[in-house]
Amino acid sequence: MRVSRIIFGIIGLMLVVGVFITPTAHADTLSAMHTFGVQLPQTEKPAPDFTLRTLSGKPVTLHALRGKFILLHFWATWCVPCREEMPKLHTLAQTFAGQPLQIVCINVDRGNRDGVQQFIDRVTPGFHTLLDPSGEVRRAYAIRMLPTTYLINPHGHIIGRIMGERDWSSPAAHAMLAPMIQTITKENHHATTHP
Repeated sequence: MRVSRIIFGIIGLMLVVGVFITPTAHADTLSAMHTFGVQLPQTEKPAPDFTLRTLSGKPVTLHALRGKFILLHFWATWCVPCREEMPKLHTLAQTFAGQPLQIVCINVDRGNRDGVQQFIDRVTPGFHTLLDPSGEVRRAYAIRMLPTTYLINPHGHIIGRIMGERDWSSPAAHAMLAPMIQTITKENHHATTHP
């Protein structure tokens, strides 16, 4: 029973991620996701699209980010684990800068734009966050606890969910993300060299 679940999980991950690499690499990725506490979806589904604004008022649409792996991270300034996790996400963004990984943070504070700005300026200067004061996007993603992070593949499908704080600077985080990023980098390179 356990072996068949693992096999179906690997096959499901291959379909959901939307790329083909060796079964061993998929098994390693699946194992790394499990180690990091990622919940895999039971069925493949597209990530709900949205348009939200940054603190400076610039609109950002999820659909426009296709082609990259996306860490869609929901947080709030009043959430202690969120406040502790944000600097690690900021470091992760700097570590993978220039690679096909996009960290999209969505703040769900209501009516606290100034408090969000102060937090970003003090704790993660230069790091961008989107504002969801109405909670519309939070509801679309069925957020029940904070922080919550969704992993979205380059084709716009949800491949996993992480509930609760994680250490994004840890070797476990890098072991999970690096193969995904390498896969899309290779796929993009192949597409540009073999049109």
